[in-house]
Amino acid sequence: MSYSWVGAPTEFNGTNEETGGDSTTENLNQWYQSGDQAFIIVAACMVLIMVPGIAFLYSGLSRRKSALSLIWVVMMSFSVIIFQWYFWGYSLAFSSTATNGFIGDLHHFGLINTLAKPSPGSPLIPELLYSFYQMQFCAVTGALVIGATAERGRVLPAMVFTFFWATIVYCPVACWVWNVNGWAFKYGVLDYAGGGPVEIVSGMSALAYSWVLGRRHEKMMLNFRPHNVSLITLGTILLWFGWLGFNGGSAFGANLRAVMACWNSCLTAMFAAMTWCLLDFRLAKKWSMVGWCSGVISGLVAATPASGFIPRGPRSSWALSPECAVTSALRIDDSLDVFAEHGIGGMVGLVFNALFGAGYIIGLDGVNTGAITGGWLDHNWKQLYIQIAYIVACTAYSFVVSAIIAKIIDIIPGLHLRASEEAELLGMDDDQLGEFAYDYVEVRRDFLAWTPAKEDPHSGHAQIVPQHGIEEHAHMANTNGTSLESEAEKIGISARAPAKQAAIDKEVHEQDPRDPATTTQ
Repeated sequence: MSYSWVGAPTEFNGTNEETGGDSTTENLNQWYQSGDQAFIIVAACMVLIMVPGIAFLYSGLSRRKSALSLIWVVMMSFSVIIFQWYFWGYSLAFSSTATNGFIGDLHHFGLINTLAKPSPGSPLIPELLYSFYQMQFCAVTGALVIGATAERGRVLPAMVFTFFWATIVYCPVACWVWNVNGWAFKYGVLDYAGGGPVEIVSGMSALAYSWVLGRRHEKMMLNFRPHNVSLITLGTILLWFGWLGFNGGSAFGANLRAVMACWNSCLTAMFAAMTWCLLDFRLAKKWSMVGWCSGVISGLVAATPASGFIPRGPRSSWALSPECAVTSALRIDDSLDVFAEHGIGGMVGLVFNALFGAGYIIGLDGVNTGAITGGWLDHNWKQLYIQIAYIVACTAYSFVVSAIIAKIIDIIPGLHLRASEEAELLGMDDDQLGEFAYDYVEVRRDFLAWTPAKEDPHSGHAQIVPQHGIEEHAHMANTNGTSLESEAEKIGISARAPAKQAAIDKEVHEQDPRDPATTTQ
């Protein structure tokens, strides 16, 4: 049964003001509706699914010799964020006792004083649930940032960076706009689900990390393509599903504003996907699955800050533009285009709030009815410069501070961010993990297929002939007393000559014709 008044279901009057009551003497659920709590619990679990979605997306976008390492850094960053958020992250972002407007205090250190009191975000849910839901936001943002390590970054320094980045970058920006004492909150910024803390911060932080890390070697960029479009598509679908919990759940209750946010998210994603595919077809005369996925993500990013403020419509799909040209001009190797997809999209969505934000959409949650004015649709002309000031602050702060953190970690002995050139050639899976996303022998078969061995008249051994000008491939196989033949013996295959290799492959295939890995490529 719902209720007809504006605000919380029941006026809060807990016996313990700090935590929200004493569960040994009273029912702490009495001030909330079970439907709202159930909805946000499910929404939090949906947002959690976005983390492996990002892992699969990033893995598919990379070369397969670094495919597993990207899954590892994303999932391990989730582990780091959970600890950080429990330890002091939630307190630094959302403690209501700090009044400086920039960062919280340690009133909720270790989640103390966090129980049944109405949350800082909405009186519809208790603070304990709110802290769990907001933890997923920080985790998704951290997972997006850590994609900057792709194909050249060491994993341990990346985890150290994640902890300090969450503490010094994410938590302050979240405090600015979502804490009731934050300066952006008081300034009147409209940011529904994280155009600043999630999208701009992830884009600018990834750009800063990539800048400190340095560009990949140009010769490794020859003929570069995503290695697994199926993984990209799977990751995109998981992200889309989770994004409905991300944007829908930011209404903090099972209400019409949540439904409007889900509608806007789907409309934006589909219009953006169609637009991106049409642009791809115009340029290449071919349809692209990666293009569809890129369009979906760009649309969802632009919807993040705006879906709970603007009326239904495909307005956010207008965010599509040649964003990647920005990073090309900067000469920063943002290898997975985190800045182009998330940073630019978040900025566009925040500007849309100034232009299309409507008070009647905000009031659909039953809490903010008549309390918050929208943008130009409500004749609130000053909202545009408020949004722009906020965008500039988030952009500058997250880039500069992230770059400083990354540089400090990089100069600490043993924590240098960049892997060696030889490691980059081998792939991060081999260098950092020692495990592989795919069968290791098959990877080496591909290497041999692209770089055939030839008999050396002087040594009598098979030698690698460099292909595409990449001398390091030959150097790794042929030097240090290791011929291709002995290297092949380590991995259980023969590489004496293409003819002999073909004969061995044929023999193995006859033994087990169902094994695709035994087919010569």
